Amino acid sequence: MDTEAQPTERDRSSRPSDTGADQAPGAREPEDRSRSSLVAEITDWLPGGPITLAVLMCLVLVLLLNTFVLQPFQIPSGSMERGLRIGDRVLVNKLAYRFGAAPRRGDVVVFDGTGYFGHADYIKRVVGVGGDHVVCCDKEGRIEVNGRPVDESTFLYPGDRPSTVPFDVAVPDGTLFVLGDHRSDSSDSRDHLGSPGGGMIPVGDVVGRADWIVWPYGHWTHLTRPGAYARVPAADHADGGHG
Repeated sequence: MDTEAQPTERDRSSRPSDTGADQAPGAREPEDRSRSSLVAEITDWLPGGPITLAVLMCLVLVLLLNTFVLQPFQIPSGSMERGLRIGDRVLVNKLAYRFGAAPRRGDVVVFDGTGYFGHADYIKRVVGVGGDHVVCCDKEGRIEVNGRPVDESTFLYPGDRPSTVPFDVAVPDGTLFVLGDHRSDSSDSRDHLGSPGGGMIPVGDVVGRADWIVWPYGHWTHLTRPGAYARVPAADHADGGHG
């Protein structure tokens, strides 16, 4: 036996027309009312109402920015002085190398040192990129990249030499040779030449490029790529460099 109620002729005739002609002016469909009241229902449910909702939305936005765009990083040591001091906060641009761009000589980068330097994030300056031949030092005590000496005096820690450790390395493709600006107080690629990976950092382990010092306020500045590396020839044009 069919127990479902069937509409009668009276039921059918009493329904509103499909065109909505019998609806009162300005009346809204139930679905529209549900959508418009969603925010109100959420704010009624949340302790603190609209203020709590606004705070939660801000937190979600910050989380998204921190995950995909910008990440704050606190300088843990003096290895990048004089430019970056202990306790400085920098903003790391996580999109800098995500759309075909690659780290360049002179960039200050944050990278994951797990398996190479240690189980932590590190911040150093890129001195050599894939294919480069990096040597220290020439007769004047300067680092050479692809046969061209680099004057690092504008960013090295005062009184430091480019390196007291001699080296002659060919940087494999897809990796970076990195050094701290405070060479006498930096554990960097020089100290790991005999370790797995030869002290080179895989580009894939780079978190991003440090673009701004944002704290303390008095040290606020934009970190730009120094011009010292501008005249370094590409590896395939280097005089006497390694291919």
